[in-house]
Amino acid sequence: MSNLSKILKKFPRVFWISNIMELFERWAWYGFYNAFALYLTLSKDTRALGFTQVEKGVIIGTGSMLLYFLPLITGAISDRIGFKKVLIISFTSYVAGYFMMGTFTSFSMIFAAYIFLALAGAMFKPIISGMIAKITDDETSSVGFGIFYMMVNVGGFIGPFIAGFLYKVDWNLVFLMSIITISINYIFVFFFFREPDREPSDKTFLQNIGIAFRNIFNALIDWRYDLFLLIMAVFWTAFNQLYYSFPVFLDQWVDMDRLSTFFGFAPGAITAPTVTSLDALFIIVLQIYVSSQSMKLKPVHSIITGILILGAGLFIMFFTRNPWLVILGVLIFAIGEMASSPKYTEYVGRIAPSDKKALYMGTSFLPIALGHFAAGWISGKPFELIADKYYLLTRALGDKGIDLSAEDLTQNEFFNKAQGLMNMDSAQLNQFLWDNYHPSNIWFLFTGIAVTGSLLLFLYDRFIILKK
Repeated sequence: MSNLSKILKKFPRVFWISNIMELFERWAWYGFYNAFALYLTLSKDTRALGFTQVEKGVIIGTGSMLLYFLPLITGAISDRIGFKKVLIISFTSYVAGYFMMGTFTSFSMIFAAYIFLALAGAMFKPIISGMIAKITDDETSSVGFGIFYMMVNVGGFIGPFIAGFLYKVDWNLVFLMSIITISINYIFVFFFFREPDREPSDKTFLQNIGIAFRNIFNALIDWRYDLFLLIMAVFWTAFNQLYYSFPVFLDQWVDMDRLSTFFGFAPGAITAPTVTSLDALFIIVLQIYVSSQSMKLKPVHSIITGILILGAGLFIMFFTRNPWLVILGVLIFAIGEMASSPKYTEYVGRIAPSDKKALYMGTSFLPIALGHFAAGWISGKPFELIADKYYLLTRALGDKGIDLSAEDLTQNEFFNKAQGLMNMDSAQLNQFLWDNYHPSNIWFLFTGIAVTGSLLLFLYDRFIILKK
């Protein structure tokens, strides 16, 4: 019997149940999340919300930041009242949150609904990874977390792939898919999930939260570690454009019907969420190979290389209107992600003092949270000014002295009226804006952020860590 087979036999049933719940939760989440930027910004006559890029950035950036910060508190809740109870609360909150997202239409209510969804995710997020940690040991943890990471990406592929077809029919189908998928987890949590053994604690809930914040403070008094976290926040700022800006750019500028025609689908069948889901598919297929190659490098060198590769992927993803080259860009982006992201936690463990490893690991989510907030801002006004089709169309009309107010018009109505005034069809107007206002220049910003992060990390490792 191979060593892998022996390890797999050591996993208890609750390990597999936990991973299945992770798969369905990620299916529900990414099915909604990969299409979220489109739902917020597409024209109202498509039953989307028609928000500005700035409003989109504020909503996604703030909510996603809380999603990665709140586990500090929700983890204490789980340890206090039990994993099973928190899972039930989380799934119920998810169902309510997805329903609200598909029902509300105003900026303030959608903002509140997404914060509510972030809270549901923050309750779920620390539980499954905590379960894997509790039921694995030194021999089984590597395989155990590898399976967990695989389930994340299987869900991260299936959900957006399906959502890419559903939203063209009706946006409510996307939210219904997420509600049904997350509800499947009730079956597992009620009938198959076994509560792990928990050590009794004489601390109150507030005392546990106070301890968590004190641990963070004790880790953050090391200025060298603070600097590393800020550098990694730069990386996450670039990485998150896959969700914040890329779907909008695809929908506005790239003719994905070329892909639909090639595969024999009807026009409009392949959409932005379908293409973004390929990132997860590439990870599923290539992660083992990329990991085997990155093992030959020091963790910091793997991260630096991975960020540079990811930056190259961003360049191709935003530089061209050719959908085949865009897919190549997503592939390169995924390779960079595989080389850098898994090594992040390992590097934190290596630079942490031996007596503070747990403290440092507890703060490793902070740059992810900060990166989401910064990514939201970058995908707002900067993206709008450089690459948003409707802003550039307003500029083009002004440059030609054409008076057309966008007030009281949906985006599609505004674009259609502009076509008539400029004597162009849709394809001609898109090409005119692309050639004259250069929305592809957004790659300078996104790739520049990634390259800056890579350079700063190289300098950090060369002159800060080695000089300690």
